[in-house]
Amino acid sequence: MPRLVGQIDAAKSEAILDAASDVLGERGLAAPMEEIARRAKVSKQTVYNHYGSKAELVRALVERRVATITAPLREAGAEQRPEETLKAYARTLLSVVNNKNYALMRVTIQSAGAMPDLAREVFEAGPKHSRAQLAEFLELETRAGRLIVHNPLQAAEFFGGMVLGHRQTKALLNLAPDMTDDDIEASATEAARIFMRAYGA
Repeated sequence: MPRLVGQIDAAKSEAILDAASDVLGERGLAAPMEEIARRAKVSKQTVYNHYGSKAELVRALVERRVATITAPLREAGAEQRPEETLKAYARTLLSVVNNKNYALMRVTIQSAGAMPDLAREVFEAGPKHSRAQLAEFLELETRAGRLIVHNPLQAAEFFGGMVLGHRQTKALLNLAPDMTDDDIEASATEAARIFMRAYGA
């Protein structure tokens, strides 16, 4: 069955983002758009048609990553306990913080001095936005009486820091070995359990 135009565009967008993630992670933010287009098997003009500039392309990459991390917060049902949602959030957060997936953050930090505006874009679209969504979830759970969080943004920072710990620094330095599924599950479970002891209603 032939794909519709929208499906083709979506497939091309994903191919471009996948290629950009690899190329920028390998060669840094100065990597040429031609190489991204070549890896994605599209023309350079197609890349610019989907993403008007490299800054927009990087932002789209970061937004896709954040959408993956924060999916459990949006999917949580009214009947789901906050501990389960927090555990799922921690699980996805840990899953993306490994050497391959952290390459873009690594090269962004390396290029921050020369490209401060792009570095700010990455921070605001990435870590800042992710924490804001977690804070919103904590505020909603507090209103529902399932949590007692007086400062949701601060609590979101605490939870994110507890989940990542030194692992984030190791990932940035390319020193962190990939966690096994069992490692991720154990860390996510413990972080959610500790958080609930501190903030549970």
